[in-house]
Amino acid sequence: MRARALVDLAALRANVRTLRARAPKAQLMAVVKANAYGHGAIPCARAAREAGAAWIGTATPDEALALRAAGDRGRLMCWLWTPGGPWREAVEADIDVSVSGLWAVREVSDAARACGRTARVQLKIDTGLGRSGCQPDDWPELIAAARAAEDEGLIKVTGVWSHFACADEPGHPSIQAQLRVFEDAVGYAERQGIEPEVRHIANSPATLTLPESHFDLVRTGLAIYGVSPSPEVGTPADLGLKPVMTLSASLASVKRVPGGHGVSYGHHYVTPGATTLALVPVGYADGIPRAASGTGPVLIGGKWRTVAGRVAMDQFVVDLGGDSARVGDEAVLFGPGDRGEPTAEDWARATGTIAYEVVTRITSRVPRVYVGETVDAGTDAHENVNKNESTDVIGQES
Repeated sequence: MRARALVDLAALRANVRTLRARAPKAQLMAVVKANAYGHGAIPCARAAREAGAAWIGTATPDEALALRAAGDRGRLMCWLWTPGGPWREAVEADIDVSVSGLWAVREVSDAARACGRTARVQLKIDTGLGRSGCQPDDWPELIAAARAAEDEGLIKVTGVWSHFACADEPGHPSIQAQLRVFEDAVGYAERQGIEPEVRHIANSPATLTLPESHFDLVRTGLAIYGVSPSPEVGTPADLGLKPVMTLSASLASVKRVPGGHGVSYGHHYVTPGATTLALVPVGYADGIPRAASGTGPVLIGGKWRTVAGRVAMDQFVVDLGGDSARVGDEAVLFGPGDRGEPTAEDWARATGTIAYEVVTRITSRVPRVYVGETVDAGTDAHENVNKNESTDVIGQES
C-alpha cells in the first residue's frame, strides 16, 4: 500500500476494559463521533461493545443512524441537533437524542406523535462550557416542557447530562463549579418528577482523574483509542492505555542529491551537503498537517527523521543524511511508540495542536486496516493478526 492506518481493535477493547475499571460503578459510553476519531466508527463501536461498553455515543444523528443501519442495537445517543433534523428516523431507531431548548422538545415531540412511538430524550444543562445545553436560568422552563411531553406519552427523559470545559486540566477551579451546577440541575429535575436512567458529565479526562464526576455513566472518547487527553492527565502508558492507530507509508523515492539542493515548494529547506532524500507519499490531502513542514517526526530505518521542507498535498520529503534506504521501505509517522516510533502526542507537539486532531484528520485516502478482531466469542485475536486482518476505507464505513 502507498499508506495505511493500522487499527488494533484488540488494543481498543483493552482500553475500554481499563476505562471501565476506572469507573467501576458507572456504565461506559464509547464515543465514536467523527468516524471514531478517524479510526472507523463501525468496527470500533463493535469492538467497544464486545469489551463491555453499554452505550455508544455520536455527535450527529447521521452518525448514529449509520450505526443502526450497520446492525448496532444497544443503547445509542447523539447530541448535535439542528432544526429540521431527522428526529423521526432517530425516534424510530430507538436512539437517545439530546435536547437543550424548547424548539427541540417541540420537534422531537412532533416526530414521536407522527410515528406513534415514545422518544428517548436526554436533557443537557450548560454547566459552564458555553456550547450547547440549556442555561441554568432557563432550566425550569425546559423541565416543565419535558414533563408535559412525558405526560402525553411523547417522550421519556432517559438522561440528564453536561460537559466539562477544563477536565483535561486537573484542579482547574471550573471543574468543581460545573459539578455543583450539574448536581443542582439534576436535583431540580428529579424534584419535578424527572427520573433519568443515567446522569453523566464525565468525559475521558474526568473518567481518568475525577471519580466524583462518574455518576451513572462516563463518556469516553479519545481515551478508548489509547491517546491521552492532555499531558497533565498523563501519558498513555501512565494511564494503562495503548494507542490503537499506527500510520505508515511506503517510501516512493530514494535518491542522492548534492549539497545546496532545494527541497519541496519554496525551498524552505536546502540540503547542507550531499545527502539522501526519501519521499513519503502522504500529504495534507491525507490529513498530514501542513504545519508539520520542517517539524513532523517520522521513523525510517529505526531512526527518527524530520520532515524536510514543506508538506505538499500528496507527499513530503525527509533527509536521511548519511543513511540509506530503499524504495518501499516503511516510514512510520505515529503509533504506540513501542518500536521507537513517534506517537500522536509527538505530532501534536511538533505541529502546535492536540492529539485529538492528529488522529481524527487522517482522511479516507488512507485505508484503515483492522487487526485484532474477534475470531470467535470470548476470544481476543491480538495474537492472530495474520489470520484476521481486514482492510476498509473510512468512506465505506459511515
